[in-house]
Amino acid sequence: MLTLLGFAMIATFLVLIMMKKMSPIAALVLIPALFCVFVGKGARLGDYVIDGVTSLAPTAAMLMFAIVYFGVMIDVGLFDPIVRGILKFCRADPLRIVVGTALLAAIVSLDGDGSTTFMITVSAMYPLYKRLKMSLVVMTGVAAMANGVMNTLPWGGPTARAATALKLDAGDIFVPMIPALAMGLLFVLALSYVLGRRERKRLGVLTLDEVLVEEKETETVLVGAGGGSGRGKSPVRGGGSGSGTVADRTDEEDEEDDERFQGLDPDRPTLRPRLYWFNALLTVVLLTAMIMELLPIPVLFLLAAATALTVNFPHVPDQKARIAAHAENVLNVSGMVFAAAVFTGVLQGTGMVDHMAKWLVGNIPGGMGPHMAFVTGILSIPLTYFMSNDGFYFGILPVLAEAGQAHGVSSLEIARASLVAQPLHMSSPLVPAVYVLVGMAKVEFGDHTRFVVKWAVLTSLVILGAGILFGII
Repeated sequence: MLTLLGFAMIATFLVLIMMKKMSPIAALVLIPALFCVFVGKGARLGDYVIDGVTSLAPTAAMLMFAIVYFGVMIDVGLFDPIVRGILKFCRADPLRIVVGTALLAAIVSLDGDGSTTFMITVSAMYPLYKRLKMSLVVMTGVAAMANGVMNTLPWGGPTARAATALKLDAGDIFVPMIPALAMGLLFVLALSYVLGRRERKRLGVLTLDEVLVEEKETETVLVGAGGGSGRGKSPVRGGGSGSGTVADRTDEEDEEDDERFQGLDPDRPTLRPRLYWFNALLTVVLLTAMIMELLPIPVLFLLAAATALTVNFPHVPDQKARIAAHAENVLNVSGMVFAAAVFTGVLQGTGMVDHMAKWLVGNIPGGMGPHMAFVTGILSIPLTYFMSNDGFYFGILPVLAEAGQAHGVSSLEIARASLVAQPLHMSSPLVPAVYVLVGMAKVEFGDHTRFVVKWAVLTSLVILGAGILFGII
């Protein structure tokens, strides 16, 4: 009964948010509360919610201060060179912009923190997508998948959890998986290319002059389309404006447009160029301390945010203004995290998640025993989407590993197979970082889910297939 209700609760939640019948916060709170009553444990709802909130409170605190910290770093211009570099590569070509999004998300993901990755990626790319009227769900989907592949780094979380749960060395799990994960990242880049071509076909290859002139004249972005879509006044391919396409432009013209076509306002009053290297050093120290786990991450971000505010904005009114400027993002994300705590609290407290996992494991055909690594990879796709990484790696993975050992499958193969679903996991409603992504990009969570799930599942299957092909899994 609990198994059926657990699946029904998850399905109800996903259907309602994807059909936009409820907001994610309302759905995360009301649906589990209702199913808790159906289970007959309504009297213990308060305990489940408190347990869930308690477990996620450090995450919420980390996200709150991380948003403030990176918001201040964006304000003072720390990431402006990254934006200019991406602009130099992307120009006004939708294809390059989508591929640039994937590359930027993958590079920034090296710090091992999804929230950081999404804040930097969205801050750099959002102005381009908005100015060119590109699909924002393409941006969130590509960023989430690229980060999901990179999330398998030993300091990213899943690999360390798998190593801890099965008492293995993280390096023995991760290093052999590098070729398969590289194939997954290449697939994300190839997919970005395809999605970028789709956006280019819809919008056309633009010249920066065309975008800037039309934006100035109309105060909105009227994007020229290459082929009669009716969105712009005329196609801008082939030099109709006298400046040529992106590919035909000279270096001097490119440099001039780099100065004019900025994703972030180059004249904003919050810039602190004299403190650039201090802010860069502070960020490097913060990320290094995170990787070395010198202090809990929420404490590190709290100290870093306070330091950044004090040094860059020594006057209290200016500090209050910066905090107020980022208050909306802080409230949206922290509110979503605490709402998700209700969902996870009820799933775990009522025992639904345990019954669902045992039902899935128990229904594995006996003949699949020698192929438990493959089975683990397949099961990890839905399980890590509907469960937290802690729940899967510490609750389910040991059971799968034990079943594999009974059929001669090593725990190392099981552990490696368990990593393949991270591209999908990063878009799970139980991952706080995804709310940073959709919140800053101003994308409905349901729209993001509807777009990304199919591509993320395909990416996970590519990694699994590559692992089997290379003999890793």
